[in-house]
Amino acid sequence: MALRINTNVEAINVHRNLTMTNRRLAESLKRLSSGYRINSAKDDASGLAVANKFRADIRSLRVAHQNAAEAQSMLQVADGGYSKIYDILVRMKELATQAASSQTVQDQLKSEFEYLQSEIDRIAASTMYNRTALIASGTVGSYTVNADNSATDGLTFQIGQQNDAQYRLDLELDEADSDSLGVSVGAISISSVECAQSAMDAIDTAISSINQYMAKVGAYQNRLQYTMENLEVSIENFSASESTIRDVDMAWEVMQFTKNQILQQSGIAMLAQANMAPQQILQLLG
Repeated sequence: MALRINTNVEAINVHRNLTMTNRRLAESLKRLSSGYRINSAKDDASGLAVANKFRADIRSLRVAHQNAAEAQSMLQVADGGYSKIYDILVRMKELATQAASSQTVQDQLKSEFEYLQSEIDRIAASTMYNRTALIASGTVGSYTVNADNSATDGLTFQIGQQNDAQYRLDLELDEADSDSLGVSVGAISISSVECAQSAMDAIDTAISSINQYMAKVGAYQNRLQYTMENLEVSIENFSASESTIRDVDMAWEVMQFTKNQILQQSGIAMLAQANMAPQQILQLLG
């Protein structure tokens, strides 16, 4: 073995290995401190691209879930409006039934009947969700629906992460004002026995319509519930997929960190030994 002073090959070799160990140790520290296996594109370029796509989809799915929840809330408001109108129709049926008897004085019932007809219009015009009319549009009796849009014209909810038809849900509710139901002031009255008898038929038809509207809302709500559950499953699975790619295996990384720590310490010790080796040449000069 040649004895040289200017170039300590052994020290250079030890230094190279120590530098590599320090770099691996720094990578382990970064992964352990962040919890991620991929902290930048250089760690895994293709893996980062896939993980980022999953992350974007997860964020979009969470918003889609919120959209579905808001649609559920909107339908609940509409259902409440339909339910109250149904109650009014039932009371109107009672009054019409009473007025259909010839011994009943219709004038005692007519006032309440007309007030209830007006209340149907008021409820229909005021049933709104965030500036969206739900069960009426335009002019309703003596009321004007002051809204930006109406669910009776159709609403679209984005319930997925892509711009495609299967990731959207279209909802359309039915108008439930007195004119649409055929129970307006101009359509029916209980001013006479004959009118009361005709009103009973009209109210029965209106009650049947309201029941259909409420059933439609219930069907929408059930559909949205399944949609929300499916979105929750998708969020869970996408999160698991992203975690598999991006997150670090802590047990494995701690093992690597410990190994690199030991190699670092031994490398420093060997570098000291390699630096002392050229001093043996002094014995030749003695």
